[in-house]
Amino acid sequence: MRRFRFGAVVRQAESGKEWAEKVRRLEDAGFDVLLVPDHLVGTRFAPVAALTAAACATSRLRVGTMVFANDFRHPAVLAKEAATLDLLSGGRLEFGIGTGWMAADYASAGLALDPPGVRVGRLAEALAVLKGLWGDGPFTFDGAHYRVRDLDQRPRPAQRPHPPLLLGGGGPRMLRLAAREADIVHLTMRTKRDGSGPDERDGGLEAFLGKLRTVREAAGDRYDRLELGTSVMQAGELRADETWSAADSARLNGTPQVLLGTRRDMLDRLRHWRDEHDVSYFVMHYERDLATFAPLVEELAAP
Repeated sequence: MRRFRFGAVVRQAESGKEWAEKVRRLEDAGFDVLLVPDHLVGTRFAPVAALTAAACATSRLRVGTMVFANDFRHPAVLAKEAATLDLLSGGRLEFGIGTGWMAADYASAGLALDPPGVRVGRLAEALAVLKGLWGDGPFTFDGAHYRVRDLDQRPRPAQRPHPPLLLGGGGPRMLRLAAREADIVHLTMRTKRDGSGPDERDGGLEAFLGKLRTVREAAGDRYDRLELGTSVMQAGELRADETWSAADSARLNGTPQVLLGTRRDMLDRLRHWRDEHDVSYFVMHYERDLATFAPLVEELAAP
C-alpha cells in the first residue's frame, strides 16, 4: 500500500526569522515537504533562495518547488542551481517543474507566451538536459530549443541519479509527459491557452478520474513506481478563494482537491483516494488551512 505523504505551499514571510519559524512549524507538525511556487508577479519568495534558507533551518523537512517555470531559466542554469541545493540540503530536494503558464508573468517581464504545444515540447527537451547534466561525465544535447556541448557540471546532486522529479499537469499532453518522465505526477486543473486562468470545463470528479486513467495508460510498466499527488485547495469548510488563486475551488467538488466536513470525513476521503485510486501525496495549497489539515497529517503520516 502506498504511504501517505503531505506537503504545504508557503509563499513568503516578513523576515528570515519568520520564514525559519514557519518552516520549523511544518517540520514539527509532521509535514514531509515544504513547497514554494515560481511566479514573477505577486508576493512570493524566489524559489532557490527560499528553499536554501528553509533547508538550513530544518533537519528532516524536504524542500521543493510547485513548480519551477521552465521558460524562466535555461535548464543548464537550473541544473546547476538544483544540484547545489540538493547537496547543501543533504539530499532533501524534490524538483518540481512545469512549462510556465501565467500570462501575467510573461507580459510583465516582456517574455513571449508561446502556444502550449511549443512550451510542452521545450519542457520535454529541458528534462533531457537536466537529467543529462545530473548524470556522470560530459553531456551533449542538440534539440530544437536547447543545445549543450560537452558540459560537465559539478557538483552532482546528492540524490542519485537525480532528485525526485515532479511534473504537474491537467491536460493530456502534460500528463502523458509526466507519466513517462517523472517520479511524482501532480494532478492539476488544465489552464487556458492564453494563460489567463484555469479552464472552467476541466473541474469535477469525472475530469479528475480521466486524468488518472491517462496517467495509468501512459505510464505502462512505470505506473507502480510513480507517486500520484494533488493539491488540496479547501479543507474543513468552503471558503472564498484567494483573489490571485489559479483555481476556483467550487469547480473541484467531488475530487480530493476539496475536502469538506468533519475531521473523520476528511480522513475517510483521503484514505479512499489512496486505497481506491493510488493518490497518496497531498499538498495543502493555502497557509490558511494548515491548522485544519495538520491533525490529518499527524494521524495519517504515522508509520
